[in-house]
Amino acid sequence: MSITVVGSLAFDAVKTPFGERERMLGGAATHFALSASLFDQVNVVGPVGDDFGDAELAILATRGTDISDVERVAGKTFFWAGEYHWDMNTRDTLDTQLGVFETFEPKLSANSRAADVLFLANIQPSLQLSVLEQMDGPRFTALDSMNLWIDIARDDLVKVIERVDCVTLNDAEIRQLTEKPSLVAAAKELLAMGPEIVIAKQGEYGAVAITSDTYFSLPAFPLETVIDPTGAGDTFAGGFVGAIATGADIRSAVAYGTAVASFNVEEFGTDRVSRLTREEVDGRVAELHALTTFDLVIA
Repeated sequence: MSITVVGSLAFDAVKTPFGERERMLGGAATHFALSASLFDQVNVVGPVGDDFGDAELAILATRGTDISDVERVAGKTFFWAGEYHWDMNTRDTLDTQLGVFETFEPKLSANSRAADVLFLANIQPSLQLSVLEQMDGPRFTALDSMNLWIDIARDDLVKVIERVDCVTLNDAEIRQLTEKPSLVAAAKELLAMGPEIVIAKQGEYGAVAITSDTYFSLPAFPLETVIDPTGAGDTFAGGFVGAIATGADIRSAVAYGTAVASFNVEEFGTDRVSRLTREEVDGRVAELHALTTFDLVIA
């Protein structure tokens, strides 16, 4: 089995109350791939510029990830700069330079097209549709998106949502897309469009998985120190989708996504997840299970 992810490969400049980095590896596809590669073979599809070197490619290829479909284009790699304050659920975007990502047109090799699982990271919905058209028929498909595409490309986004098995958005984006004030009502409207699973990412508060007959909420793993939350949502998605790809049920997959994301935020960028082991993840999932399980005693 294998997982294909299509999305951004980037350089990030990040400042938090605990320090700053002027240039570090980032991008949705990068964070997803590093996480999902703990569970299965991953194929990465995305563009990079002349400034993306062998060191960055080596990190991207961690745990055997296939980078054959990483397209090198003349120009600069996508760049994002942001600053987090004490409330790390919000951030200020200081700079965005699309670079070669502006003209990205996904081209999948036969290996990427044949993957059992597809994750459409946060890219223009029309490009997500083009990727779906190229696939050979994956057994599980999931997507991420953002408020920008809800504002300016809603019709295309809905077309993609109608064709995937799982939608992963933050709860504000789910409400924005459906114009429903209640998360449960909003998720039900999304499910009516076609997906079987809606994942609401809630940052430091955890994640919720909603299906036609299930509501499952899991808190984030309790951490004393959070250094950098950049990429945590994509890392969660990688853990969730990776676990699904290897046969986990929805609740266990949410736990695995939550566990990997908790490691991601402990250091800057990709530093922690790039050297993470499956044994460490399994241990943290076991801790999550112990923290969130109780025996019901009626008083």
